[in-house]
Amino acid sequence: METEIPALLRAREGVFPERFTFHSSRMRMKKVTKEELVAMDGDSDRCALELSDAKVDVMGYACLVAIMSMGHGYHRTSQERLHKVTESNDAPAPVVTSAGALVDGIKAIGAKKVAVVAPYMIPLTELVVDYIRNEGIEVVTWRALEIPDNLAVAAHDPMNLPGIVSDMDTSGVDAVVLSACVQMPSLPAVSKVEAQVGKPVLTAAIATTWAMLKALNLDTRVPGGGTLLSGNY
Repeated sequence: METEIPALLRAREGVFPERFTFHSSRMRMKKVTKEELVAMDGDSDRCALELSDAKVDVMGYACLVAIMSMGHGYHRTSQERLHKVTESNDAPAPVVTSAGALVDGIKAIGAKKVAVVAPYMIPLTELVVDYIRNEGIEVVTWRALEIPDNLAVAAHDPMNLPGIVSDMDTSGVDAVVLSACVQMPSLPAVSKVEAQVGKPVLTAAIATTWAMLKALNLDTRVPGGGTLLSGNY
């Protein structure tokens, strides 16, 4: 999140007058396991309170899998609760989650069937796939990269992604979720994979950026942000 979302907002600054500052508060996690994810989510109220001290205009909660592992539709519960935390500090701010943003972004581009690439171990990836399906989106094919260490997820080479997608059958999908994790870098590969499959490609980071811009009532066109950030949605 601290890498690709600021990169997208910086790219937007090249075509629009708005300027952004980026503030973060960290929920701790080292191994991407269900237990650590639950503990991590429990830290989110503290983070929202800390960030509200800066009176930020919008907050984005990532980790996608932390939200999705808490049960169907939990992104709505989390967003409402964290918004109330900001209100309690007299600094109300809209809250978006990468989980909710990805679901909303898929729907915004009109995709009903998707292929999903995720860095998680298979059981957590199955939770993500089930969560997306519960939101009325068909996950036709998916790939779990099975990277357990959080820092290793961040170090994954995004240019491996075109080859990973080429090994998947995307013929029956409307769009490709190239990275269902804001931690796993993917931006350098988005345009290449869009050209490769001839279909829209989005990621958790792209969707979160889109949702944050929507919450700010700003134009959603971002160079290099793929279909969702083309300014048409």
